[in-house]
Amino acid sequence: MASHRKLRAAAVVCAIAVVAGPAPVAAWAAAGPAAARPGAVSAAPSPSPDPFADLTADEIADRAVTATRSATSLRMTGRVVTEGQPLDIDFAVNDHDECTGVMKIKGGTAELRKIDRITYMKGDEAFWRVSMASQGMPEAQIDATVELVKGRWLKITPGQAGSADLSGVCDLKSLLADLDKDKEQRRGLTRGPDAEVDGSPVATLVKKKAEGETTTVSVSQEGKPYILKMVKAGGEEPGAMVLSDYDKPVRVVVPPADETVDLSKLDGGTPA
Repeated sequence: MASHRKLRAAAVVCAIAVVAGPAPVAAWAAAGPAAARPGAVSAAPSPSPDPFADLTADEIADRAVTATRSATSLRMTGRVVTEGQPLDIDFAVNDHDECTGVMKIKGGTAELRKIDRITYMKGDEAFWRVSMASQGMPEAQIDATVELVKGRWLKITPGQAGSADLSGVCDLKSLLADLDKDKEQRRGLTRGPDAEVDGSPVATLVKKKAEGETTTVSVSQEGKPYILKMVKAGGEEPGAMVLSDYDKPVRVVVPPADETVDLSKLDGGTPA
């Protein structure tokens, strides 16, 4: 019986890994108008002088990607799509593989923290049930697993089931690497009207595809040319992602020991 309980606990981590696995930054977008709410964009005159006056749209994109990839930390808010599921996220991540944030899927909510190579996750019942049901787990098994983790932080250490997949959620360099993976994807851009994202002036770069999909990238015109917002309209996965709090400290709090369950020590449903 004890081994069965451990298997169920491991299944939880595997479910998380699939639902909350890393998504390429270049593909950050999801279905539904809710994704476009964060980071309001409004029309605005360009700064004087315009820092990008002598650059083509493609050259602005090159500078934006280089600057964004150099960030030591940032906050990302919006939606991603993983395994066809829209996932709302609000995460702060740094280049030390640390992060803290919240994710929501189909009415379920989970908090995730990572520090010192250890990942902690605490989900409400709806989150666990949606996550595990999406993996085809039978209801009886889901019920038993939910009892194991109810109201607790699941502590996942390196080498445990699903830990490698979960680690990508907080790997800033990996998340940003996709921006520079295929340079051809950011060729053929045009510069749209200047605007503002949450009060910051931005240059807008637009790419339209023949099938009706339009991607708009907002690049800061003040300080480093960081990407502040990405929006995809049309196509199969419209949505948006806002990037903010560049290079600001990310404070990750380790959950109290009496509120955690160490996956490796679960036995009979009771933490060792």
